[in-house]
Amino acid sequence: MNPNIHPYTEYKIRLESVQKLQKAWTLDIEYIDYYGMKEFLRAIVNKEDNRCMVCYSLRLEETARTAQKMGLDGFTTSLLVSPYQKFDMIIKIGQEIGQKYSIPFYGEDFRPGWKKSISLSKELGLYRQKYCGCIYSEMERYLKDSEK
Repeated sequence: MNPNIHPYTEYKIRLESVQKLQKAWTLDIEYIDYYGMKEFLRAIVNKEDNRCMVCYSLRLEETARTAQKMGLDGFTTSLLVSPYQKFDMIIKIGQEIGQKYSIPFYGEDFRPGWKKSISLSKELGLYRQKYCGCIYSEMERYLKDSEK
């Protein structure tokens, strides 16, 4: 569930990477192949400075709903491995949504494994993104590059 990913080509390459990992490790992954850019942009209009909270909420809410429908005993997010994401905000939102859907949020700090995840992704030939995925993050990335 990645409604924030921009542009569409970035969305597709990330999805292909998940599918490649799924095949390599014979994983049973439940993912939603839907490019939700319009919904994401509508949700953050006039909330751009707080876009991460909106984005995390959109993604975790759908994850919790799906986990509940599947009868799972909890849900989590791969966002918890990144040192670039807002860890405390993700935990808080995950716990609130878990309570809303009566399904526990598993909020472990996976960041200590971040460097290993980079090595492993390189070994597997997986795509490594250079920004969170949203249009604003992409803009900030290029603005930083132009300031150098």
